[in-house]
Amino acid sequence: MNFQLHFRPPAFLILMTISVLAGFRCTDSATDQYNVLFIIADDLTYTALSCYGNQVCHTPNIDRLAARGMRFTNAYCQGTYCGPSRASFLSGYYPHATGVLGYKSPRPQIAHRQTWPQLFKDNGYHTSRISKIFHMGVPGGIEEGGHGADDSLSWTVRYNSPGPEWKADGDGETLEGNPEGTRPVVGGNTFVVVEADGNDLIHSDGKTAAKAVELLKKKSGDPFWMGVGFVRPHVPFVAPRSYYPPFKPYDQLDLPEKVPNDWDDIPTSGINYKTSENMQMDLRKQRKALGGYYASVAFMDAQVGKVLDALEEAQLDQSTIVIFTSDHGYHLGEHDFWAKVSLLDESSRVPLIISHPEKEPGVCSELVELLDLYPTISALCGLDAPLHVQGKNIAKMLDDPTTEVHQEIFCVAPMRKGFLIRDKRYAYIQYGEDAENGIELYDTEVDPRQYTNLAIQDSHQKTVAAYQSILKSKLSTVRSNDL
Repeated sequence: MNFQLHFRPPAFLILMTISVLAGFRCTDSATDQYNVLFIIADDLTYTALSCYGNQVCHTPNIDRLAARGMRFTNAYCQGTYCGPSRASFLSGYYPHATGVLGYKSPRPQIAHRQTWPQLFKDNGYHTSRISKIFHMGVPGGIEEGGHGADDSLSWTVRYNSPGPEWKADGDGETLEGNPEGTRPVVGGNTFVVVEADGNDLIHSDGKTAAKAVELLKKKSGDPFWMGVGFVRPHVPFVAPRSYYPPFKPYDQLDLPEKVPNDWDDIPTSGINYKTSENMQMDLRKQRKALGGYYASVAFMDAQVGKVLDALEEAQLDQSTIVIFTSDHGYHLGEHDFWAKVSLLDESSRVPLIISHPEKEPGVCSELVELLDLYPTISALCGLDAPLHVQGKNIAKMLDDPTTEVHQEIFCVAPMRKGFLIRDKRYAYIQYGEDAENGIELYDTEVDPRQYTNLAIQDSHQKTVAAYQSILKSKLSTVRSNDL
């Protein structure tokens, strides 16, 4: 395949050249070039947002962005882990095209090929990264304040936002692996809740919002692509204590339905790596985990509000495309699962809002992938995406949300060799390329919460065979790019 990149001069240079040749002065108002503000949360499930129907956790700032943008209700990540998901939508490749299935930068695999922000940088945009856009370890990488698995070629400038994470002063409790209640507050990928002392600026996300506000206030000249990465609600669930009262007492919170023998019809590979049982979380701890997660979401939402306010105050909102999303979803007790990794909807589906200053707001229920952001936002800004980009341009959906671009989406859970083919009706999950570790099939029209695995029923073997064929073809297509 020819990987020669298309270069298109920035629109303002083209217009200026035309104006000089014609003897006219080019003005900023003559351009149709948009800025890009990309906001991403970490480990955020769409089910935690009030604009997606949550009636307990209120997210007024994300809601107001949704009220003026297109809210996608069937958006899916391409990997249910932070590293491969971010490497995918930023590089333009599916995880199995590059082999980036872990927590590393895609640069060694993609070589000279442009990432999404790099395309903008190479076309005259000022590109800035604030905190976690490519993968960073949380909490360890945030405590250290380093660049993580970042790609320096993508950015004009980059800023990190160190924070105390689980070491924050306040009232903390380790919920995971602490049945006797004697374990101290610990770091790592552990369920910990800290009702922290002090204000927002003590924490990474508070610093990230402050830096974004600072940059927006002094923004002038070149168009910008700004990536604002918030690390909440990733564990540890740490937020200033002022965000906790709406969710206390914790025993008022309702946990998802617990279905007896829920796991009996799924393969071992389909059981999540974090469950109420193996984390030794009783009902009290489960409800506190839910409250801590919601408080972290509320804290993150407040920081989003600060950034949106600054955009408006700088009078940049009418010239900026704003995107809000998460790297993947998250289980909050559904199926007695917690955290990410599974390929069920709670883990693979993501919130996605695209606000374009000249497009009408709406809701789109058609299938989209995070991989589509690269070609779509590039096209909306007058740039041609490179030939290697495997996502699809969904810009037409912003005008007509009934437009179908994908018949199905593709997502993976690399560390358990899991694959998801998801269409409007069925979710097909396969573990191992030869299904050696089991399969799952759900009819989401009649079973939206995915409780009944149809793959073990004789009456659905033709359907299973059809999806196995689709998956085989998809993997072949994904890997056809010669890296």
